Amino acid sequence: MKRKPAERVLRVKQVDVFTDRRLAGNPLAVILDGEGLTRDEMQAIAREMNLSETTFVLAPSDPRASYKIRIFTPAKEIPFAGHPSIGTAFALMEEKRISVRGPKVTVHQETGIGVLPIDIYVKDGEVERIVMTQGRPEFGQIIQDIDSIAQSLGTPADEITSTGLRPQAVSTGILQLIVPMRSLRAVSSLSPDFSALKKVEEELGLVGCCVFTRETITPEAFVHVRFFAPSAGVLEDPATGSAAGGLGAYLCKYGLLGTQVPAAFTIEQGYEIRRPSTIYVEVEHQRGDPTAVRVGGRAITVLEGKIML
Repeated sequence: MKRKPAERVLRVKQVDVFTDRRLAGNPLAVILDGEGLTRDEMQAIAREMNLSETTFVLAPSDPRASYKIRIFTPAKEIPFAGHPSIGTAFALMEEKRISVRGPKVTVHQETGIGVLPIDIYVKDGEVERIVMTQGRPEFGQIIQDIDSIAQSLGTPADEITSTGLRPQAVSTGILQLIVPMRSLRAVSSLSPDFSALKKVEEELGLVGCCVFTRETITPEAFVHVRFFAPSAGVLEDPATGSAAGGLGAYLCKYGLLGTQVPAAFTIEQGYEIRRPSTIYVEVEHQRGDPTAVRVGGRAITVLEGKIML
């Protein structure tokens, strides 16, 4: 049978984000030339890539921006996310679309929540860290019905209530549920009911649930995290930059980060699904009231190729 020739060929890079070694961190597909694609085509490509997110690089519509990205999960478009922002900046730097002179360069990325700065730090010609500034922290509903959250996550309610904290919806660009838990053992053994968790997300207008504990695997980490987003077609995410920002704001608000300005800490995530990841967070605050959050990490390319449509 004669093969139908491709009408369009798109270049793609797959980048592992929040790690400095391949086959770890959170994989991201970056479609380097997204111009001319319809929304349905972008969604179909994201389903084909079947990663937590796929980004499409476009010319900016805002004159302040260096470039624009649209971000798709396998299920839907989202206005903002962390690892797609960092991974796309890394891919564009590798492609020399971002010129790096000196130890630091700042680019401005247009997203669905506006134009956000991204700082790229370079040492000896290598990217040392990429740091994004997220949206202003906003705090939503505090959850009183702990039993329904615990049941959807597959954990006893006292694992949450014994922390002295309550689950709360927080946004630094996308609204997510932050859930405290007492022990690493309990977090690592979570077995969510994804149908129930999706219902919780939809009822509260959330995109994802970030579960954390102060007990960690590595001594460098301040918190251990797992993130679930069945409403977005992502059962478990290996590293979630947007949730890292919301978690930073939450920890600051409830006095867990101390008084230093900025308050800085490290997140470990992805260990349960064999994608260990490291996320760096800084929270600017005024006497414990978070005003700005920056999230950073490293990235590495694992795949380069073409998509034929």
